[in-house]
Amino acid sequence: QVRLVESGGGLVQAGGSLRLSCAASDRSRSTYAMGWLRQAPGKEREVVAAISRSGSNTRYTDSVKGRFTISRDNAKNTVYLQMNSLKPEDTAVYYCAASSGGLSNIWYAEYDHRGQGTQVTVSS
Repeated sequence: QVRLVESGGGLVQAGGSLRLSCAASDRSRSTYAMGWLRQAPGKEREVVAAISRSGSNTRYTDSVKGRFTISRDNAKNTVYLQMNSLKPEDTAVYYCAASSGGLSNIWYAEYDHRGQGTQVTVSS
């Protein structure tokens, strides 16, 4: 069983930045495509960003393009989400997810493992 642990959430003012991290317990983590999902109060969960096993391919939802960057360090079993120019509408619980199927699986929220989430709150 792969255990994913997110960190780095918090309270930030609009226009600010946060960097989320997701550490995995599985040393074979590089076999998983990874992604970040978020869920705001009263809204459905959405996929924010996804990254392939090697890190060479990424994909973002339109609302975060140009502001968020997903990356991974397979040697450290960690995936990151750098969030810049944050907006109040980015407020949500952010989850890390892993899929053995590939980036497309993450993009359609078909994942094998998911973390417990970290709260991101952006004040106006």
